[in-house]
Amino acid sequence: MDSFARRILEWQRVHGRHDLPWQRAPTPYRVWVSEIMLQQTQVATVIPYYERFVARFPDVAALAGAQLDEVLHLWSGLGYYARARNLHAAAQRVCDGYDGTLPEDFEALQSLPGIGRSTAGAILALACGQRHPILDGNAKRVLARFHGVEGWSGDARVERELWTRAEAHTPEVDVARYTQAMMDLGATVCTRSRPACDRCPLADDCVARAVGRQHELPTPRPRKSLPVRRARMLIAINAEGAVLLERRAPAGIWGGLWSFPELGGDEGAEAWIERRLGCRAGAAEEWPALRHSFTHFHLDIVPFLARVGGGTSCVMEHPGLVWYKEDAPVALGLASPVRSLIAQLNGRR
Repeated sequence: MDSFARRILEWQRVHGRHDLPWQRAPTPYRVWVSEIMLQQTQVATVIPYYERFVARFPDVAALAGAQLDEVLHLWSGLGYYARARNLHAAAQRVCDGYDGTLPEDFEALQSLPGIGRSTAGAILALACGQRHPILDGNAKRVLARFHGVEGWSGDARVERELWTRAEAHTPEVDVARYTQAMMDLGATVCTRSRPACDRCPLADDCVARAVGRQHELPTPRPRKSLPVRRARMLIAINAEGAVLLERRAPAGIWGGLWSFPELGGDEGAEAWIERRLGCRAGAAEEWPALRHSFTHFHLDIVPFLARVGGGTSCVMEHPGLVWYKEDAPVALGLASPVRSLIAQLNGRR
């Protein structure tokens, strides 16, 4: 075992995290769910979502047999919804091809939707003790600083170097704890903005610390201005106080979630309601734009509130549309801005 692995293992024994929900009886399924949720999301945010999710779907079969709407409903607010869709699709594939048991073979596991090299390695290391390196965001940060690796980690050359470093340091024994140690060190000590070098077990020979470049490494993603897109959305409310929602297409932003219908072109809210629903609506009220940012662009949502005559029967013959009441909700996955606008609507009543 090299000095790098030995030091962080000793550190983890005393200072690491030992009682996270997925660390209790760490089956491949439980670790898999946690690893997917933890992608681009902090532990404190994930914990309540994880606990609700595994309480409802305690195993692969329960997840595979669920409706996607319910899966997305439990994921609502966690973001990056492709993760939930892939999780659901992978569970169904596991039930179809592996008798409901998550495979413990690296290639088979990596072939499932949403499971890449690092995620597969983490699942098998943490749940099965198999020796596989990981390269999540925390591990990248630790390795880039310790070895002074220049360049954005999304660049193929830099990623190859980091994988080489990860492979070299991963020990043959105590792999599960080593893997957790890399995650813990990056999350609690070798943090992005305020690394606590005085508490780091690797500080003595960390290149970034030696040259005073902790805040420059790892090299951030090249910055570029994000384009701004605009969407006009209809908030239709009926006489019973329910709002109209439409299921989004499976692909694209908020794929599979329920959102307010979009108004295309210059079509007005009243014209859309009459065309799609055959109902009359009062004059629409335009609300201030709401900005929602994605990784690659900003979306400015311009809501139009319109009150519709008639009740829930107005959309009974329109698949993909539903009247939704927050005080009597069905299990639907809602896009985050929809939740915000419904709360804003409730505040105006």
